[in-house]
Amino acid sequence: MSINVFLDDYRTCPPGHTLVKTIDDCFDLLKHYHIDHLSLDHDLVCKTRNGFLLVQLMVKHQLFADRITIHSANSTGGKAMYHYLKQAQVDLKMPPSIKVLLRPLPLE
Repeated sequence: MSINVFLDDYRTCPPGHTLVKTIDDCFDLLKHYHIDHLSLDHDLVCKTRNGFLLVQLMVKHQLFADRITIHSANSTGGKAMYHYLKQAQVDLKMPPSIKVLLRPLPLE
């Protein structure tokens, strides 16, 4: 079964996506489901367990979605997540077929 996942603790979840508010819940879904689209925020309630830590864990454990969108309004954090994933593709730690997009969403 394939699902779409939206990691965010503030915004409304878009239709057709499963909402998760922590990186632990998101990582659990990555381990147990095939994910077509994964949309990630950087800033979460727990400041140390943020979206950047999640992308590091994804690369370390080789757990990816077919398409990954960084939707964080935090330009520094979002860009760091995007560049980390793109570098993982260059280093062959992440399949080059995975689409990685940086598309910030407003908070409102």
